[in-house]
Amino acid sequence: MSQQVLVKLELPDDLDRFQLPRGVDDRLHGLLDRQDRGEELTVEERREAEGLVDLAELLSLLKLRTQRA
Repeated sequence: MSQQVLVKLELPDDLDRFQLPRGVDDRLHGLLDRQDRGEELTVEERREAEGLVDLAELLSLLKLRTQRA
């Protein structure tokens, strides 16, 4: 059974803050580039990449929702 959760957040006016920091973004792209080249990532690296992709998607969704509000 799915549930809904309503979270009220005070959002900054500066929407550029809703993105991965440069170093984290560089790490994610480095992992994805290695994977695209056919290099095998370790289990830990795959988990890290998946988590960073999830975080980037969440930040993008937050940014889109605040732009609509």
